[in-house]
Amino acid sequence: MKKIVSIAFLVLVLGCGPRDLVKNQNWGNALGTTYSIIYIADEPLDYQQEIDSVFQVLNQSMSTYIPTSDISKINEGDTTIVVDDMFREVFTVSTKVHEASNGYFDPTVGVLANAWGFGPGEQLELDSLRVDSLLQYVGWDKVKMNADNTISRTSPSIRFDFNAVAKGYAIDRLGALLDQKGITDYLVEVGGEVLAKGTNRISGNQWTVGIDDPQVETGRQLKRIVTLKDKAMASSGNYRKFRVDPETGEKYVHTINPKTGYTKNSSILATSVVAKTCAVADAFATSFMAMDLEASKEVLSKHDELEAYIIYLDENGYTQEFFTEGFAALVKQ
Repeated sequence: MKKIVSIAFLVLVLGCGPRDLVKNQNWGNALGTTYSIIYIADEPLDYQQEIDSVFQVLNQSMSTYIPTSDISKINEGDTTIVVDDMFREVFTVSTKVHEASNGYFDPTVGVLANAWGFGPGEQLELDSLRVDSLLQYVGWDKVKMNADNTISRTSPSIRFDFNAVAKGYAIDRLGALLDQKGITDYLVEVGGEVLAKGTNRISGNQWTVGIDDPQVETGRQLKRIVTLKDKAMASSGNYRKFRVDPETGEKYVHTINPKTGYTKNSSILATSVVAKTCAVADAFATSFMAMDLEASKEVLSKHDELEAYIIYLDENGYTQEFFTEGFAALVKQ
């Protein structure tokens, strides 16, 4: 459904502070993007080995780009795979967001992601008949988690794709790792999604992150800067991840509408969602990209635990911004 690469660019505002505090940082590449983890402690620490382990276990569970992963084996028809805790938790989150988004979040779009050229599978020449034929293999009601932690599908052609939630979930797992280590102040970022806990005790300020301007296609320019404490934020947009047909010049964006089967070119340019967990924020940010603005507002009105920022074009083609009240309070003026 979305986004293997980074969508939001983060500005990490760090300053000098007391000498008895140490800014520990690990960074690198994982999940097809980059990551940066900052954690404040009273001594130098290095959790690189444990961080690598989180990414390794997640990849083995849910990466569609690794043929030996559990999700790849399930997609290829292995009904004996007993999924791990990570897979189960992502499946549960997906079920909840699928229901809350009225079906706009649906990780069974894997067959369509492949067909449109945004997955590991074969890209197809698509017309309305072909899209309609593939839609029969999309639908969260067509998959089930069994009591023995195996997965059932109503058709072997159904393909799972957790790319729109797994990155956020990875951040949650990294946060849980730091929690277990007794770290109370940290900022975890993977490919533009973030989880902030506590404060930046070195600078004495809250963690501060930036959101890309979706209308700047070359380089990066910040649209908004927000502060976060004990919250996660995920952003989604079509301005970085798309492909252009070399023959027709037509642009295909990576957001796929699971109800129509088509990639979603719409007036919604980018979304950012703040939630308690990054997996939930990630999934809703994707959902709001596939939905019309009014539909997103309706969902938000029923979920006070979510805050959102949506950049869109109005009927005259002018750029507009929608904020929930809680999100507006996070924006640095």
